[in-house]
Amino acid sequence: MALFKLQISVPDRPGSLGAVASAIGFAGGDIRSFVVLRSENGRGVDDLTVAIPGNDPTDLTDVLTAIGGVEVVSIVPAG
Repeated sequence: MALFKLQISVPDRPGSLGAVASAIGFAGGDIRSFVVLRSENGRGVDDLTVAIPGNDPTDLTDVLTAIGGVEVVSIVPAG
């Protein structure tokens, strides 16, 4: 499994983080760390470290951006 660091922006409302966690699991990923950075203007910004199968995070970014209102701000290999 490859590790990636992501920064995401999500709507600041109940269920948003649950949808993100479910999508990561759907893509075969495992959340290794999660930090809430800030909440402003109705949006939350979070840092995550995620382990995924293989070395290509395309499936992960695709499932996350398919969630209404979720934006992948950045994704880089961790390590």
